Amino acid sequence: MPTHYQGTPEEELALDTYIKLTRATDTINARLSMASSMQELTISQFGVLEALYHLGPQAQNILGEKILKSNSNMTTVIDNLEKRQLVHRERAKDDRRKIIVHLTDVGMNLIKEIFPKHVRAIEHQFSVLSSEEKQVLCNLLRKLGKQ
Repeated sequence: MPTHYQGTPEEELALDTYIKLTRATDTINARLSMASSMQELTISQFGVLEALYHLGPQAQNILGEKILKSNSNMTTVIDNLEKRQLVHRERAKDDRRKIIVHLTDVGMNLIKEIFPKHVRAIEHQFSVLSSEEKQVLCNLLRKLGKQ
């Protein structure tokens, strides 16, 4: 559904583009959340495990920046991952205010198992686009994000 806002043609086009981008993102995330590859993880929990898997132990605030979540939200996400024994926290030795999050062996095994399946689920979501369309979309989104 296009915007019902009555503004300049550029305003209406920008708003319509934003609505379509947001809806597409929400729809893809909803489909991925229901994929068997998620193993009952939320998108945020998966993002934390994926970041730790690829980047190693991280400060909790840095993880929040990487997956675009607030510090208060990250506390809840990490709490829930700890309850499942997928991560553990420890205070940094050089700065006691800093909390470092580590994957546990259970967490490492889980993300190693599900990450390739999740990549295939993502690939399936984008299969409606040609390789050229995906590249154009990547370039446009990068440009939009860097402004």
